[in-house]
Amino acid sequence: MRKIYIILCILGIALPYYNLINYLKINNWSMDGFFSLLYENYAVSMISMDLTVAASSFLIFLIYNFRKKPIKIIRYLIPMFLVGFSLALPLYLYDTHKTN
Repeated sequence: MRKIYIILCILGIALPYYNLINYLKINNWSMDGFFSLLYENYAVSMISMDLTVAASSFLIFLIYNFRKKPIKIIRYLIPMFLVGFSLALPLYLYDTHKTN
């Protein structure tokens, strides 16, 4: 299972950045209009809000667990804010997976 989490971590980096690079190529390497496109229509807004709630829930979960038992929370916050939830969650699952 840990191999699957590593694959998901790699995909969590590669897929979002692949799309970001394509967006930047189309827009002459400018971020103009990027954030307004997150709410361009209801379908994209739904996905944006879904990921926002999921990432916020994960952040609250990390903070709650940190208060109960100190863990290196920064190990998950940096990937979440620099790459995204698509890397932070598989990384957390990889680190906390119990091997038999």
